[in-house]
Amino acid sequence: MAVALTKVGVVHNPRSHANRQQAAGTRPEGVLWVEPATPQALAEDMRRFAADGVGLVVIDGGDGTVREVLTVLPDAYGDQPPVLAILASGKTNILALDLGARRGWDLDAILSRAAQAQPFYKTRTPLEVSWTDAARHPVRGFVFGLGAFVRATQMSQSVHKMGAYHSLSVALTLAGAAFGTLFGGRRDQWRQGVRLTGQVDDQPLPIGERFVLMATTLKRLPFGLKPFGPPTDTMKVLDVDSPPRLLLAALPTLLAGRAAPWLGRNGYRRQEAERLTVSVPEAVIVDGEVFPGGELLVRRGAPMRFLAP
Repeated sequence: MAVALTKVGVVHNPRSHANRQQAAGTRPEGVLWVEPATPQALAEDMRRFAADGVGLVVIDGGDGTVREVLTVLPDAYGDQPPVLAILASGKTNILALDLGARRGWDLDAILSRAAQAQPFYKTRTPLEVSWTDAARHPVRGFVFGLGAFVRATQMSQSVHKMGAYHSLSVALTLAGAAFGTLFGGRRDQWRQGVRLTGQVDDQPLPIGERFVLMATTLKRLPFGLKPFGPPTDTMKVLDVDSPPRLLLAALPTLLAGRAAPWLGRNGYRRQEAERLTVSVPEAVIVDGEVFPGGELLVRRGAPMRFLAP
């Protein structure tokens, strides 16, 4: 009979969508289980996990729970982070989708995989978003965005209230955002730009308002969409001028990840980078959560290993 080779700890978010819909299952013997109610409690739990030698942390929640755990891990574990595993219990679960953690990838499956002689891992590198304001702590996640991306994320909350989740939620939100942008007037909220300054590595961003500015290190997005171009391990940046020009023609090419010289000439830019610095007065999004703007630095963090199906 297989025996787990490492201590396992579970961070269970009872407020996550799937966890609210079903009763908690049996907690396996020997597995540490925490349900932190605040970020401070989560930080304390992670320090306890580290002190107890927990080598596999299972995150049972959505993208927000993943973001919160990734944010506090460095203080708890230093430069020797644990292996992570994701239970897709949230509303969108974009990281779980990227890792291939579908239905059937439950806690029993994770423990069984961890007990194998040669478990299968995938490496993903989260973004680290930090502010020059020392009162704000860095946040770690996988998708950063501003401009229309903020409005689309806020719109997704309404989509969730309609009962649409996961990839369907993403599809409906994208469709609504595209419709509003294509058919709204110049003063419509979807077409309004955000004024900012910044750099991608050492290259200044073009002057002017932005329709959207996004960055991610994920390789796979819902429905095979590739707005950042072909999948890579780097930080990928998508930068679109406001108002977006030739959007109806650009969308199919952009979302399919294809290259076309005319995209750049019309204000659609894709880049790979190590660092993105931005000064923006309006709100930004990190993994579905709204954060204040300001003087921001977005960069690749330390690579993390994920137990994968």
